[in-house]
Amino acid sequence: MKANECVANYSSRVREMTNYAAREVKRVCKDIGPRESGEESERKAQQYVADSMKDFCDEVKTEEFSVHPRAFMGWVTLDVVLMLFSIVCLILANTGLLPQAENIFVIAATALSALSIIFMIGEFLLYKQLLDPLFPKRESCNVMCTRKAEKETKRRIIFAGHIDSAYEWRYTHLGGGKLLKKVIALAIGAMVINLIMDILSFFDISCYLDKGVLILAAVTAVPIFMAAFFVNHKLVVPGANDNLTGVFASMAVLRFMEHNNIRFENTEVVAMSTGCEEAGLRGAKAFAKSYDDGGVETVVVAVDTLRDFEYLSVYNKDMTGTVKLDGQVAAMLKKAGETAGMDLPYANVFFGSSDAAAIMQGGIKSAALCAMDPEPARYYHTREDTPDNMNLKTIEAGINVMLETAFLYDSEGLKDEY
Repeated sequence: MKANECVANYSSRVREMTNYAAREVKRVCKDIGPRESGEESERKAQQYVADSMKDFCDEVKTEEFSVHPRAFMGWVTLDVVLMLFSIVCLILANTGLLPQAENIFVIAATALSALSIIFMIGEFLLYKQLLDPLFPKRESCNVMCTRKAEKETKRRIIFAGHIDSAYEWRYTHLGGGKLLKKVIALAIGAMVINLIMDILSFFDISCYLDKGVLILAAVTAVPIFMAAFFVNHKLVVPGANDNLTGVFASMAVLRFMEHNNIRFENTEVVAMSTGCEEAGLRGAKAFAKSYDDGGVETVVVAVDTLRDFEYLSVYNKDMTGTVKLDGQVAAMLKKAGETAGMDLPYANVFFGSSDAAAIMQGGIKSAALCAMDPEPARYYHTREDTPDNMNLKTIEAGINVMLETAFLYDSEGLKDEY
């Protein structure tokens, strides 16, 4: 059976769930506000989700985990400091002021540049927990809301959104995606150029450039210094679209089933609200590490930022293209989209990541459903991500696809093709 065949007036019932999701987004933004990863505001929001869902599912479980939330974006400030010291060492190595220490300066400059690039790749591109010991420890949690199968559970589908919101990215706020990409490109380019000059200095090749090395090093210091202002740690954004829409659209699936007395015979449906996604997918990592499927086939659909309808897509690649998500789950989402009347393209999270990547890396089959302008959108990680900036059409489409996915998984399970 398809979701759109399960009840009369299906479209109006889905619209009711859309209105529910939008109301909940507004309520959390108004009553709790921005939800900094690992802090009390995030905890309050998770408690609200748990309390509001206890009458609509069979089990609500809160799973605790420890986290170092400042580590993820903390690499930016650390890299700026390391790179500026590297540039100073490079300049000193090429001025001839301290000839007896030139080799030491070259080694220091190269080591600092290389370390900076390692931190950037490890923390931001690969989401490794390299710097966690350097930052304060906090406690966070994931909330699992479960609608059990009527009989023996043979399969389980989890829809997941993250409750926390990000620190503001200054350059996105000031100039949108175009300015953001320019600042990032210039800063990364400056880091690479400095590393190249550091390496060349080992072979005394840079001496042929004379003052050119000094000028180039000084020029590259500008975009690196600008990167120090990339993150505004004093401002946590509302996060209405990113990602309260994903959280409450997932909860809407369970509410729809409860309101319409729908329970699958052998398929368990779960809505999960993860913590600390904006701190480097820490909640999803904790879930994947501790998860015990009990011998039940499990798939996860990460739902993130249901805002820009024209970009509603099935994501089958993630983490800057380095993680391939599960092909069967992606195919199931795409087929569900067709059933819902939409031709959803496959897409790639080409810069950044979603919870699906961490869950897939943890050995659980996963794909993502997202709807955000990859430019990125002007509201992305800025104070503009408010409830009045939501798009109900996109939320409704997301809920529709999620319901069709649940019904498709229950009736046909996982396949390579549908």
